[in-house]
Amino acid sequence: MRELVFATNNQHKTQEVRELLSAQYKVLNLRDIGCTVDIPETGSTFAENAALKSQYVVDHYQLDCFADDSGLEIEALNQEPGIFSARYSGLKDDQENLKLVLQKMEGQENRKARFRTVISLVRGKEHFLFEGLVYGTIREIPAGSQGFGYDPIFEPSGYTQTFAEMSMAQKNEISHRALAMGKLITFLKEQA
Repeated sequence: MRELVFATNNQHKTQEVRELLSAQYKVLNLRDIGCTVDIPETGSTFAENAALKSQYVVDHYQLDCFADDSGLEIEALNQEPGIFSARYSGLKDDQENLKLVLQKMEGQENRKARFRTVISLVRGKEHFLFEGLVYGTIREIPAGSQGFGYDPIFEPSGYTQTFAEMSMAQKNEISHRALAMGKLITFLKEQA
């Protein structure tokens, strides 16, 4: 089975992606390849940050790699937290980030939001981008214990559950990461 590096240390993301790609690839993460560097995300867009991470692995480990950058964009907050989703509160702390969003959303009637994922794939000298978007609303009270990050307050359009109330299998069918991964998987199958 072919190996492909996913440039992340996040075990939740790694597990989601391994389930999506298990038939085609052995997915390795940064820990699996011995990369302990905190790869800087200095871009101003999801695409730039994803590309910085995937290119770093290719340059330093000579392995084909894909990386994602994902975040929550809330219409009433001018698309915040956006690229700062993982450290919106100033800390890489899911609970603190979620609390800050709920605080800023107090009294807001417009609860429209979307999750965005951009995946950068670097194979040799070729670079490809894949995007996934899922639209929904921000709940006033968190619900559910599955998932991570903002999942307890994000209710995707057409559903009555938050991402955190869904099983991983349910979330993987509709999530922003799953949509972007679906495009990546289709591309990889066509290239095989």
